[in-house]
Amino acid sequence: MVRSQGNRLQKATREPRSSRLAWLLISAFLLIPSAHAQVLEVHNAAGVRMAVDAEDRNPALQVVVPGDPASERSFKILLPEHVTVRAHGQSDAKHLYIFKPGLQGTAPQWKRAGNGLEYAADFGEIHFVARATLADDGILFHYEFVNHSTTDYDFATAITDPRFSAVFYDPRLERTYVHYKEGFDLLASETPERLTMPLKDWFPVRYHASYTAPVPAERVQHRDDGITYRYSSRVVDVPMIVTVSTDHDWVAASFSREPDNVWSNPELTCQHVDPHVPLPHNAQASYEMKILIFKGTLDDALHKVLAQRETLK
Repeated sequence: MVRSQGNRLQKATREPRSSRLAWLLISAFLLIPSAHAQVLEVHNAAGVRMAVDAEDRNPALQVVVPGDPASERSFKILLPEHVTVRAHGQSDAKHLYIFKPGLQGTAPQWKRAGNGLEYAADFGEIHFVARATLADDGILFHYEFVNHSTTDYDFATAITDPRFSAVFYDPRLERTYVHYKEGFDLLASETPERLTMPLKDWFPVRYHASYTAPVPAERVQHRDDGITYRYSSRVVDVPMIVTVSTDHDWVAASFSREPDNVWSNPELTCQHVDPHVPLPHNAQASYEMKILIFKGTLDDALHKVLAQRETLK
């Protein structure tokens, strides 16, 4: 009987120790940041941070510019907003992918590549890779397409969509510039009424400046989608679009090698300089574009674009 009671006492003593040990192990596990979480954020010497966006399953990045409060210094970049192709001999393009906000669906398998973040996806028989690399003066975007189908595509494109809320937000395009042969000018300088009209009358609008594309004869177009499309009468001589921050300390400047045009949706203050590439069957194609994000001036941005543009693939 004594032995039995002793066994029971020993068992009762061991069980709480075991339970405490289990809880300690679980707590320690929960407190250790996972390696996966650690590789999903990168930063540069200027203090700019880039991380996988946690608010959406579809691929997007959250970028934070140094300063307080951080909530007013951050913005989102859709990577990309959509992937689109047009088959040879066809007039209509086809969306292989369109970004959907929120936590529905399956997130891609992100991985770190140097000081960048990348993922791969398959859209039918087209394999797609997107990579964003944080450099000291901005973000370099690299897109790859591999066509495993028997279809030749006249063009393939992935639309990088920076949504410059907060620090670069410019709803009336008062701080968003393009470059003509005469120098910098506001993208929307030919529409001065935008500065005083109610925003409900100004939005929704897309403001374009042509680079290789011809300037349309009808420069203000009210289309069936309810959006007003406006076009500058002049052709830009450098394929870039620049927005100065609200505190006038930082600039964000998007550029690429050969886009058709540069444009912005001021309601989001996005910047678009999206090129496209031919994608024959059983072939691979790629291209790059960059968003400069640094403390500086419009002239600083121009010098960087002129020095770096030819290095883009």
